[in-house]
Amino acid sequence: MLKKNELIFISFMLFSMFFGAGNLIFPAFLGRSAGDDVWLSLAGFITTAVGLPILGVLAVAKAGSFHTLVSKVHPFFAFLFPLLIYVSIGPGLAIPRAGSISYEMGMKPFLPEALMEQPMLLVVYTLVFFSITLWLSLQPSKLVDRFGKLLTPLLLIMITLIFVKSLITPMDAFAPATGAYEHNSFFQGFMDGYLTMDALAALVFGIVVANTIRAKGVKDTKLVSKYMGFAGVGAGILLASIYGILGFLGASSASISEAENGAQVLTIVMNELFGGIGIIMLGLLFTLACLCVCIGLIISCSQYFSNLFPALSYKKWAVIIATISLLVANLGLNQILSISVPILGAIYPIAVVLILLGLFGNRVSHQVYLVATIFTAAFSITETINITFLNGILSDFLGLIPLYEQGVGWILPAIAGVIIGFFMRKASNDPHPDHQEVAA
Repeated sequence: MLKKNELIFISFMLFSMFFGAGNLIFPAFLGRSAGDDVWLSLAGFITTAVGLPILGVLAVAKAGSFHTLVSKVHPFFAFLFPLLIYVSIGPGLAIPRAGSISYEMGMKPFLPEALMEQPMLLVVYTLVFFSITLWLSLQPSKLVDRFGKLLTPLLLIMITLIFVKSLITPMDAFAPATGAYEHNSFFQGFMDGYLTMDALAALVFGIVVANTIRAKGVKDTKLVSKYMGFAGVGAGILLASIYGILGFLGASSASISEAENGAQVLTIVMNELFGGIGIIMLGLLFTLACLCVCIGLIISCSQYFSNLFPALSYKKWAVIIATISLLVANLGLNQILSISVPILGAIYPIAVVLILLGLFGNRVSHQVYLVATIFTAAFSITETINITFLNGILSDFLGLIPLYEQGVGWILPAIAGVIIGFFMRKASNDPHPDHQEVAA
């Protein structure tokens, strides 16, 4: 049995693994853009940026492992889809993105103007950053002590301090919603929540949380799943609270200067509230958040790849992933973000469907998993190809599908897949919903 304080620290650990730079900049920019509609937009954002990650942790806990969950679809899918996710949230996109944002916000603002665009400085910074990240990742057993007892409380204290200061010295009233938020507040926030990548991360962080709980002496599988669920809910409550604060700060800064992204919004807020010292605080906040996420992701990816390809040890995989992340990070933030959007558009809907089906456990048949996944993947991949390579020539056709304009056109294909899969099981006369025995 875990003590309450141990469970709290594990929740803190999971929160800090989720909470990276994207979790800072996206809700802040949402708040500024949504203005008067900030709370409606935040409701959509929290649905995908908090609700889905919590459900993801619960789905993995219910299945017993991520591998068990994806194996319900097909053995080949159980190999391919996790590989795509680990590459996306690992060295391919998320880890380099965090390293680049850490440089943009934690180092670049303090450089002389003549040095700001020197690529060699990014190389030096990311070399130091990923060296520290690698060093802290080589002992995953110390994750709770480092995250739960030190880094997360420090993050929460800093954000609370900023919020309290904004209440003592209010910045300004909310402005009317602008851009896509003006007529589509909830669904735009819903789509923005994708960009945090936390629903994908939830599927792979499960192994870290489970291993941490087992390291505390909990061996019973059901008890491990129960504690994973508690940790997910605890982390979700913290995330939702922080998003509310950041959305409020962004909305309160609408009339102060111009901002093109969330990083600029937070720079404006911190300068308004604290002056020059605020920029230093913001740099520390970004660096700390990025460091936490990179450590969690390197640990998760290294554990996965060392199990998948055991010829190399965990430590060797950690070195490889940190090195690849260092190289990709030096492509620059804008290049990384331009690559990440279409890839997330293809993968995310599939992950959402798997999470939702996984919550029903063995009551959902293999046929439902298979057909729902195929239909969802067919739509999301087609939409991604249409936007990325075909300049939208299929948009009129895809627009016939309900909710396409809101960015969630995959919902109807997914529902159709569930219905067809259900009747396929009925037609097969299989009395057991999940007739396949899947190894955890």
